[in-house]
Amino acid sequence: MIPPGRRRPLTSLFAAFFGAGSTLPRAAPKFCPVTLPGSLGTPRLTRPGGSFFCGQGVAWTEGRGHSGAMNFEFAAPAKMVFGPGQAARLPSLVAPLGKRVLLVVGASPGRHAGLVQAFEAAGLGVTVFSVAGEPSVDVAKAGVALCRQAGCEVVVSVGGGGAIDAAKAVAALATNPGDPYDYLEVVGAGRPITQRPLPHVAVPTTAGTGAEATANAVLTAPAERVKVSLRSVMMLPTVALVDPELTVTMPPAVTAATGLDALTQLLESFVSIKANPMTDALCRDGLRLAARCLAAAYDDGADMAAREGMALASLYGGLALANAKLGAVHGFAAPIGGLFAAPHGQVCASLLPAVVAVNIAALRQRDPGSGRLAAYAEAAAILTGQAQASPEDGAVWLEALCRRLGAPTLTDLGLTHADIPMVVEKAARASSMQGNPLVLTTAELTAILERSLG
Repeated sequence: MIPPGRRRPLTSLFAAFFGAGSTLPRAAPKFCPVTLPGSLGTPRLTRPGGSFFCGQGVAWTEGRGHSGAMNFEFAAPAKMVFGPGQAARLPSLVAPLGKRVLLVVGASPGRHAGLVQAFEAAGLGVTVFSVAGEPSVDVAKAGVALCRQAGCEVVVSVGGGGAIDAAKAVAALATNPGDPYDYLEVVGAGRPITQRPLPHVAVPTTAGTGAEATANAVLTAPAERVKVSLRSVMMLPTVALVDPELTVTMPPAVTAATGLDALTQLLESFVSIKANPMTDALCRDGLRLAARCLAAAYDDGADMAAREGMALASLYGGLALANAKLGAVHGFAAPIGGLFAAPHGQVCASLLPAVVAVNIAALRQRDPGSGRLAAYAEAAAILTGQAQASPEDGAVWLEALCRRLGAPTLTDLGLTHADIPMVVEKAARASSMQGNPLVLTTAELTAILERSLG
């Protein structure tokens, strides 16, 4: 509670914050209550000292490290449907969006014969496009050609991040003229998507990339040997349908790789320099879910509570990264994924412990008062369950989890010491590096790869 002497009527608070000229004041209220997540504590009073008052008495605290005025945007799919058994609603969700469906699936299209029949029973025409593995620029072009040839009006993706990313690319490129390189980041012209993509219903079967809630499609550019993004807020799926029951058949190795990707995305978004109060809230709960559910889902794939928790954590991670950006793990994953035939989740798992350790050491050396360091400490408290955990405690916990789940080393994925200079050079230019807590030096980037080789 705010002390009685500090309470102010709601009208005076609005007057103070949105008064003459509708400009925000420089001074925040003297006391604001802050609630720590889960078991980490009870409401306490803080002196904001530059914090901002958020709606119903919530403080965005200075220790968390956000800076500047509280201006942010938050983009998400137009509709999100979550829960066990919700996949049965797919035909009824698709039907209002179009009568000709491009169904984008993984490497085994025969698994979805029942879904095709359900679409046809609902009066929908279906053209199936199969994507084996992670999509390339050429795969996206083939999908666009098939989509246009069949006269498809709506795209539905059912599968892992690769199928969903391919579907996002096809939906966008089907309505925007030219070549994919006209729109690709880093290796292309980077032109904006100007025409609204075809409606897209995304149904993940892993947990996961969170691709059902992101505004980009990651494509491999073989000639440049790098993974790059096609990106636009208009590429957010029209509907994200997340049914945890669809993830039950994932084998342990896939559960580990996709789950560690989800955990990485939550942590990188939480410590990002572009984080905001909404992404923070999602990341806090997502990290708590991942800490509790990932190992349980790995140990017992039929544990529906664990599967549900990881499906929700993955969705949170997608929403967070779409609005707060990522960091060095994904900055490295882009070139490594383009250079070597390594699944994205395994690449992230091999890098996560070293990136966290080097980021923390660099912050302590160059910016010890950083709010990003405070964010690492808060994440450590959530992951370890210890309220006084240090950032380094979190790094140790992550390394132990990766070992427990059998995460590979970069050596296992095909990298050698000779590859390090080229990977460092490419990673430094990657768009995913933009949210890292600080700009890492060449020596620090090199140290991450050397440590991750195992």
